[in-house]
Amino acid sequence: MIEYAAILLLALLSLGVGLIMLFANRLLGPKHPNPVKAQPFECGKDPIALPAGRLPVHFYIVAMLFVVFDVELVFLFPWAVLARELGWFGLFEMGFFLLIVAGGFVYAWKQGALEWR
Repeated sequence: MIEYAAILLLALLSLGVGLIMLFANRLLGPKHPNPVKAQPFECGKDPIALPAGRLPVHFYIVAMLFVVFDVELVFLFPWAVLARELGWFGLFEMGFFLLIVAGGFVYAWKQGALEWR
């Protein structure tokens, strides 16, 4: 179990640094409450109006598709580093993976998920 001591120490140090950063501002920072500071603002300007309503579902669909295709890149980087060592088998496997991802992209495109109306 001694092999895991470094991981536990790193986790405790990370937690400690995070807590210090979180509470140091409250302890050391200036405290000058002001009603003007408490008002909401948009890019330094007063807000014109409250939001008109809910965002359309299409916004979330595009966001989820972005996450899916962005996570796909996480698998491309390690493969690119080991491409020579993996040889032809690795190339065909990555081609198959990209074919599946491209198929998902084409499916989303045909369903109209990428159309912004």
